[in-house]
Amino acid sequence: MIDTTVFQNKTAVYYTLGCKLNFSETSTIGKILREAGVRTARKGEKADICVVNTCSVTEMADKKCRQAIHRLVKQHPGAFVVVTGCYAQLKPGDVAKIKGVDVVLGAEQKNDLLQYLGDLHKHEQGETITTITKDIRSFAPSCSRGDRTRFFLKVQDGCDYYCSYCTIPFARGRSRNGTIASMVEQAKQAAAEGGKEIVLTG
Repeated sequence: MIDTTVFQNKTAVYYTLGCKLNFSETSTIGKILREAGVRTARKGEKADICVVNTCSVTEMADKKCRQAIHRLVKQHPGAFVVVTGCYAQLKPGDVAKIKGVDVVLGAEQKNDLLQYLGDLHKHEQGETITTITKDIRSFAPSCSRGDRTRFFLKVQDGCDYYCSYCTIPFARGRSRNGTIASMVEQAKQAAAEGGKEIVLTG
């Protein structure tokens, strides 16, 4: 059981790069932190926690991820910095070396980030917690609100096709999904929350 008292009245900022699936997953991470007592920092407010969900489709995407991390570290001095997503899975050592990064979480760890935050004290150097791609097995459900009436529902993760130009199988592992029943329940919940359109993403 995680002691969430350390998270009470703490603030967090979230920065997402890449695809709609990443945005959906960041939304779920935000929900996990909110339920633990963390609120989203207001504009201009210094955050206690920074979460960066990265992309790694191209070398340019990697560069944008590094720039985003540097910018957040500068904007929120002393914040506990967590980096996850595809770039974090593919190049965790490189990400951990970026000044100010505390924890680098791989594809399988991102939805369990609470257990890796500890007491939110800064690390002397970045710690990497990843699972090698071939051993990634879990599917973490995710449904996010894109705007007032559009939701993004994650129905699939990873890919079994190793196209020469694509990093997804290496960054997210083999194709996997939740049950149809669980997807239907999430869709019903989105509708109950005012969703008029649900975009299936994976």
